[in-house]
Amino acid sequence: MKLELYNLSMYEIKKKIEKKEIKAVEVLESTLKRIESVEDKVQSYLTLTKDIAFCKANEIDKRIANNEAIGELGGIPMAIKDNICTEEILTTCASKMLHNFVPPYSATVYEKLLMEDGVMLGKTNMDEFAMGSSTESSFHKKTRNPWDISKVPGGSSGGSASAVAAGEAFFALGSDTGGSIRQPAAFCGVVGLKPTYGLVSRYGLVAMANSLDHIGPITKDVTDCALVLNAIIGYDSKDGTSIKRDKIDYLKTLNGEIKGLRIAIPREYFDENLSEPVRKALIEAIQVFENLGAVCEEVSLPNTKYAMAVYYIISQTEVSLALARFDGIRYGHRALNYRNIEELVKYTRSEGFGPEVKTRIVLGTHWLSGDNYKEYYQKANEVRKLIRLDFNNIFSNYDVVLTPTSATAAFELGSSQEKSLARQKIDKYTVAANLAGIPAISIPCGFDKGLPIGMQLMGKNFDEETLLRVARAFERNTSLDHKPSL
Repeated sequence: MKLELYNLSMYEIKKKIEKKEIKAVEVLESTLKRIESVEDKVQSYLTLTKDIAFCKANEIDKRIANNEAIGELGGIPMAIKDNICTEEILTTCASKMLHNFVPPYSATVYEKLLMEDGVMLGKTNMDEFAMGSSTESSFHKKTRNPWDISKVPGGSSGGSASAVAAGEAFFALGSDTGGSIRQPAAFCGVVGLKPTYGLVSRYGLVAMANSLDHIGPITKDVTDCALVLNAIIGYDSKDGTSIKRDKIDYLKTLNGEIKGLRIAIPREYFDENLSEPVRKALIEAIQVFENLGAVCEEVSLPNTKYAMAVYYIISQTEVSLALARFDGIRYGHRALNYRNIEELVKYTRSEGFGPEVKTRIVLGTHWLSGDNYKEYYQKANEVRKLIRLDFNNIFSNYDVVLTPTSATAAFELGSSQEKSLARQKIDKYTVAANLAGIPAISIPCGFDKGLPIGMQLMGKNFDEETLLRVARAFERNTSLDHKPSL
């Protein structure tokens, strides 16, 4: 059977283009053909940018023909989550509020990818303003899981994860506030990385919750993840939270051994909420690491039980502040019928935001009002420090923490909105990494009735090098490279 180009990893494609075995335009045409054949079922994209993609692919082919150098991502088709600003390309955040917003500037991460000659395919669907865990709160459409289109792809970066899993892009960028890269990566059977806070610039990301937001890659495998991370890291003077550090080549140490490496298994993450198939897959994964010579030991992260409550208070508070600027006066949706400025703002926000966004704004405003600020918001930040301290204590003796990414595999479309408490339980394993600001990656580790299961690995601040090496060691010693049969 002929292996279509869209099925290869970006690292394989990169080598073929550099050796002149294939042209960038051929890779693009293969990917667009795949989009044409499956997009009606999956619905990953909100905007396709074919003209921009062909222009870039042709430019790369000319440079190769003239023996000129190309970037590290030269000729590789990519997708960008629709809350990352892209100059002269719609950036809607999957909301009616920004349905017509065309940014006059680009996010730093997008500029970095273009500098490395990535080929822009389009913008992917998401939960409205990145609020949700199923991509069902999008104003425009519902994305489906490529492994089973009756299931959700996860969220809020569901469009990015489904595009990569379905072969509609070689990699995609997502944003992660409480697990929004890792959870959809787990549901769609791909790799998703949330880097350390400050490693990747957030300039140009439409903020949901400033102290929790991250941008990171979603890829087919760990090697591709390292390749994209190499391209997007670096200090950015336009982002006040960006950290100055020497750049690391994550590909150099990727295939190193992990013998003697210490892996912590926190007992609080293996609780009664965890489904049996996920528990079984993780136990088998721990055995793989032990066979490779790693030391796996049970530990405790005692303040983990507060992570969900703390996350919701802090994130909702920051949401209410971040979205205050959407008032219909400067850009985006504007109500047509109003008598004064107060009604303009009121009707614009009422019409422009969906139910999930409104709920979080109301709750965030509540946490900030009167004495609630001290009673809830300040206390939540005090507990956040304890959660960080838990991780610091663990990392004084261990290199990596291993947990589930999600309690279950992907759930049915429509079920999450009816069972919000159950949905929050599904998110509970990912939020602590955002509160602590540490790096975390989700990689496939098994299947439940044909649906992928994800394993989460968390590391020390700015130690993505070890995290990727451990993830790659697992990937190299297992056979989980199945693909969805769309």
